[in-house]
Amino acid sequence: MEFRLDPMAREAARLQAASADPLCAYLYDLPALRRHVEDVVAELPERCEMFYAVKANAEAPILDALEGRVAGFEAASGGELALIRERFPETPLLFGGPGKLVSELSLALELGVELIHVESLTELERLAQLLEQSERRQGVLLRMNLATDNLPSTPLTMGGVPTPFGIDPEDLETCLTFLAHHPRIELRGFHFHLISHQLDADAQLRLLGDLFHQVEHWCEQYRLDIDQINVGGGIGINYREPSQQFDWKGFCSGLAQRLAEPRLQRYRIRFECGRYLTAPCGYYLMEVMDLKRNHGQWFAVCRGGTHHFRTPAAQNHDHPFVRLPGRGGEEEGLTHTRVSVVGQLCTPKDVLARQVEIERLAIGDMLMFTLAGAYAWNISHQNFLRHPAPIMRFIDDEEGA
Repeated sequence: MEFRLDPMAREAARLQAASADPLCAYLYDLPALRRHVEDVVAELPERCEMFYAVKANAEAPILDALEGRVAGFEAASGGELALIRERFPETPLLFGGPGKLVSELSLALELGVELIHVESLTELERLAQLLEQSERRQGVLLRMNLATDNLPSTPLTMGGVPTPFGIDPEDLETCLTFLAHHPRIELRGFHFHLISHQLDADAQLRLLGDLFHQVEHWCEQYRLDIDQINVGGGIGINYREPSQQFDWKGFCSGLAQRLAEPRLQRYRIRFECGRYLTAPCGYYLMEVMDLKRNHGQWFAVCRGGTHHFRTPAAQNHDHPFVRLPGRGGEEEGLTHTRVSVVGQLCTPKDVLARQVEIERLAIGDMLMFTLAGAYAWNISHQNFLRHPAPIMRFIDDEEGA
């Protein structure tokens, strides 16, 4: 992962100099995003494809940078379907997610999505009714909620335990019987998205080994003729130790060895990553407005907060940041002490980092939070207290801002 801190810092200084109010902004490094995604895709073994999960960040310049570098997009709502198809009429498009409306299924058919990831027998029944009315055919994957021996423990689990996601394997035979009587629905394979925030490459390889074994068992048991296994996303970002990230290269090397087995060579393996692709390209800037001591602890009150950047509150971590000298003088402020970084909201939960060690900090300095390019602005409670939105800057200069 590439962090171009110098051009980001120069852009931050320019924005601060142009702003009468304390600064709050998002910076997105598009050249770094393109190179990161190209590197990720280049490591994939033969017969593997990377799709982008639009829910991670759907800003137009982000999507434009990804188009043509990933195999396509995965949408999880009718709004995402419409957004992608309007902007990219020919790009391969997948439709997943629980709780699909009938109108969204109808839209997916109208927009020509390649595959629908079906979450339940009810969805199959609704899709069959729509296809009877349209006389079309539609490829699907069955999303399975599978418990495996090697399902790791991560902060966010969607499979292997009771959740709203996917089909219980006990109901697979019922779904296959339904499909046998509804030939307009073409079963192409299985979809698995069991965990998120996976940081252990070896553990992920063991999990995929379980998934491949189970698919082979189902194919033999039910005499299925399928060609796809979608292993979802779930590759995490290490916010607590940014220098220790998922070993993508080692993971892909191990995956290539597994996929060399003759029994697996008939399958196309698809990934649907979001966070792992775009988080490294984003930066969230906050200007320090006040430094105050309260009951023995120091607080840096900054412009912005979790209504702009919900990631640290959602993931319950102290988000990494870099201090950028700003309007404050180098002789002022705090030195070598612990500070909690908070925003402007009327809640004690508006904390981005708690009691972290700083070498120096003054009013007017800026804090630049790294790894802010996914599940950040788009998942935040943006209208709480009606504070204005942060400035958005998409930097697209290979030489820097």
